[in-house]
Amino acid sequence: MPTRRSVVIGVDSSTQSTKAAAVDAATGELLAVGRAPHTVTGSAGARESDPEEWWTALVAAVRAAVREAGVPASAVTGIAVAGQQHGLVTLGADGRPLRPALLWNDTRSAPQAAALATRLGGPADWLRRTGSVPVASMTAAKWQWLRQHEPRHAEAAAGVRLPHDHLTERLTGVAVTDPGDASGTCWYGRGRGGGDRTGTAAGAVDPAGAEPAGADAPAGADAPAGAEPGGADERAAGTESGGAVDPAGTKPAGADDPAATMPADVSGALRADASGGSAEPAGAYDPEILDLIGLDPALLPAVAPGGASPVGTLTPAAAEALGLPRTVVVAAGTGDNMAAAVGLGLGGAGLLDHPVVSLGTSGTVFAATRARPADPALAGFAATDGTHLPLGCTLNCTLAVDRFATLLGLDREDALPGGAGGGSGGDGVVVLPYLDGERTPDLPHAAGLVTGLRHGTDPRSILGAAYEGAAFTVLRALDHLLAACGLDPAAPDVRDRPLRLIGGGARGRFWTETVRRLSGRPLVVPAADELVALGAAALAAAAVSGADPVALATAWGTGAGEILPAAGRDEEAWDRIAGVLAAATPTVLTPGRRGPESASTEGVR
Repeated sequence: MPTRRSVVIGVDSSTQSTKAAAVDAATGELLAVGRAPHTVTGSAGARESDPEEWWTALVAAVRAAVREAGVPASAVTGIAVAGQQHGLVTLGADGRPLRPALLWNDTRSAPQAAALATRLGGPADWLRRTGSVPVASMTAAKWQWLRQHEPRHAEAAAGVRLPHDHLTERLTGVAVTDPGDASGTCWYGRGRGGGDRTGTAAGAVDPAGAEPAGADAPAGADAPAGAEPGGADERAAGTESGGAVDPAGTKPAGADDPAATMPADVSGALRADASGGSAEPAGAYDPEILDLIGLDPALLPAVAPGGASPVGTLTPAAAEALGLPRTVVVAAGTGDNMAAAVGLGLGGAGLLDHPVVSLGTSGTVFAATRARPADPALAGFAATDGTHLPLGCTLNCTLAVDRFATLLGLDREDALPGGAGGGSGGDGVVVLPYLDGERTPDLPHAAGLVTGLRHGTDPRSILGAAYEGAAFTVLRALDHLLAACGLDPAAPDVRDRPLRLIGGGARGRFWTETVRRLSGRPLVVPAADELVALGAAALAAAAVSGADPVALATAWGTGAGEILPAAGRDEEAWDRIAGVLAAATPTVLTPGRRGPESASTEGVR
């Protein structure tokens, strides 16, 4: 009698849409992908979305994936959500959003970020505590903006969540996050006294009996981001022994008791430890930072040991909405960048210190490493498997370049390098496509800049220069990333290390050639399209089986792809763009005022 196929669902809830991948848990075969769009609203720096629309999109995408995969609903055994990072979701007493979510690319919180960065011991202390210096994208800055501009909403909040946390809670009724996504808030990490138990979920040992992610790290290896040496304390803020309890004391309308939605071997993942052990947690909410920003830790979700930790099963309401059995196991899930790393096989059980460039709405460069990052040019994230995930992020990538193509009336592939077609006497066109301000470099109030135009300039060169400006902005963080991994960027073996190129832009010919030309490195372009969703699927499969998610994804081969040899680096283009950025930053890209509001410390204790 043939064995019934086990199917897991990986959900990628991104800025623009939700994608749900139905994957064979044994082989990693991608059976189908369901899709549903999101709406992003706002102008003058504002970027918001309705979290209810995320839930509606998740339901539609999951149903479509199961239907198109041609498998019975009973074959689905696990699900995990990977979500856009940093977004601020505030919940009322009924568990529903009080207002639209403030998204990662909402730059209105730049003054609050600047004010926060001067507090505590300054940027160096923020790096030591959290791995990152506050910028507009970080959730702590968005919470400060909300407190200053919409105090009624802040005061009414009965729960504060990240986007993926909110969706996981809608699935299970359990308020939980993971170290990876939590590390992007700027309120999670290592406290001054060496850590804090507040908000740290129990479960130093996987309930299925597996060792915790990173447990096999060699002696002396650096601990996960925000970690302290020693074992993980298993005391969860707001939990009661024998079952998980929402730290805020609330649950979504219609949700069952969270413990009741879990099988016995799963509910222990978030069960409080009554042993009174003195070991510090692997990572925790920083109480001094929470006090600084006036955020009650009771409003925050518990932190699971990792993104593959099983945290519950579907509530009756969620099971009915998705058309799936209540027995489907739900993993803690993680942020989209962390899930992409899993999908690529990056982590303790896979590749370490191998750089990735992701070209999407935002541009990112990241790597999994055992070295603890401490570079203000990077976000010192935790990976979801217990390693670190230092990351450089830009706000303007594929969407900004597509906007230039639309303005010029060109197809996105109808482009020439910025140094070509410049006309007589031209030194080439430079475009800094900072249409939404910029995060790296930290220029939240910048606008797009075009220079070097002549009468004879070919419009295709303007579009090509937009590609170059976006790619340059991502790639300039690469040396910082490699150094954060403990590598010498100038060493020959490091210079020859290939870049893994992912995201929507990796499917574009001109994007690929631009990155290849400006980096001077070989590229690996994975064949799989939906690496975030596939990474989430690996988390779901690991939650069901107790396996290591990075090892699973490596066995599935989701990170394999075409290898493109290195091309000579275009030093002329690189230097041309770098020169314009350096010259424009003090005046054109940095307004004399900080924007529509001053960088006050009002609301900061």
